[in-house]
Amino acid sequence: MNLDNCPRCGKLFIKNVRGICQNCIKEIEIEYERCVKHIRENKGIHMHELSEATEVSVKQITTFIREGRISIANAPNMTYPCEVCGIPIREGHMCDSCRTRLTKDLHQAVRESSNQDQSNNMGSGTYSAIDKLRGK
Repeated sequence: MNLDNCPRCGKLFIKNVRGICQNCIKEIEIEYERCVKHIRENKGIHMHELSEATEVSVKQITTFIREGRISIANAPNMTYPCEVCGIPIREGHMCDSCRTRLTKDLHQAVRESSNQDQSNNMGSGTYSAIDKLRGK
């Protein structure tokens, strides 16, 4: 049996797919139901208002949204923080600015890697050409 301590409550439990104990799974489901019910009744609610009204942490509500369990399509004031900079967003994990910066950084890293590979290949190609001329 694989045992572990629940990262949420600290109790010992048998490991499962969710990585938390059964009691915490039940608590999260109850929190989810409270959030969904409250959003249905209050479509113009903000994240912090929802958190205060339901006593569910902003982090847990954000997890529900990112997992696709809570849709904010019909909640126009509902936003959650960008994982990089923290500004409010309505979809994905990053704001457009952080996504653009990440894409730019990745393209730069690929270019640098490509340039380094080309310079390494040039050197081996040069020696190879010289070796061929010498008959080796």
